[in-house]
Amino acid sequence: MSRKPVPAQSGERSRVELSFDKPQLLAQLFGQYDQHLVALEHRLGIYITARGNKVGLEGSAEQVAMGRDVLNDLYKRIQRGEDVDTGLVDASIAMASEPVLDGIISAEARGDAPPIMIRTRKKTIVPRTPAQAHYMRELTRNEMIFALGPAGTGKTYIAVAQAVSQLITGSVQRLILSRPAVEAGEKLGFLPGDMKEKVDPYLRPLYDALNDCLPAEQVERRIMSGEIEIAPIAFMRGRTLSDAFIILDEAQNTTPAQMKMFLTRFGENSRMVICGDPHQTDLPGGVAASGVADATSRLEGIEGISMCRFGAGDVVRHPIVGRIVEAYEGTGI
Repeated sequence: MSRKPVPAQSGERSRVELSFDKPQLLAQLFGQYDQHLVALEHRLGIYITARGNKVGLEGSAEQVAMGRDVLNDLYKRIQRGEDVDTGLVDASIAMASEPVLDGIISAEARGDAPPIMIRTRKKTIVPRTPAQAHYMRELTRNEMIFALGPAGTGKTYIAVAQAVSQLITGSVQRLILSRPAVEAGEKLGFLPGDMKEKVDPYLRPLYDALNDCLPAEQVERRIMSGEIEIAPIAFMRGRTLSDAFIILDEAQNTTPAQMKMFLTRFGENSRMVICGDPHQTDLPGGVAASGVADATSRLEGIEGISMCRFGAGDVVRHPIVGRIVEAYEGTGI
């Protein structure tokens, strides 16, 4: 592989050569048409050559060192059976340059620290931003976690993956997924079907996340047996949810009274995750009427409750989504 050099950033120039002992893994490491290497070149401003099982990196010393760490990290992930795509390449670059991770990538490469991951029946989920890494740690440490930030940051997806993992291992007996069925112009009563068919459109994102972590037949079987329950928040009133992993999605669309009701359902041997975007709500009263804003102001700093905040830089969908989020930040929309 040889391409036109990418201008390196200013600073002392350096060159390193990496050697990989399993050539059969290099196609996945490089990506189709070397797209992963191209992404590294353009993101870091370095020049990469590949011949056989050796990869050379040339550019400023700091950027070359970062490229080396990223390639070693991706190679380790492939060896563990993880899938590598351009999104993970971008995430690995971001994490390699993030000081709050305390060198997690280098530590993993040396074997000094266990990787952060969630294993489910269908896939292994790994953090793609520093905020996701912090979030995944907090999911194992605290009993109640607020995941706050814009769409596309993985708040609900990671929570569902953690819940499925704990259900599979027997750490909890039930998985309860809920969200408010906030109407957008039409009434639930005008929709066809029974109550389940009326509320299912509001709960579809939760079904999608479940099906990404479990085979479809297992999802259906566990729903039929009651191990997995998906219901609007109104169905939670009067219950105590014990031995369960409980997730509230789109929490910004709850009122303060609904939020209090939901939080006080918490029972023994349970974990509760509240996901929402504090800056966006479909409630008539706007952000000021949201139960998320009220709850975070009351519960910040309480032992056992963690607040994990995401920003536009943590959006892991198409890069244009992150730019859209940034464009709308501070506009009140």
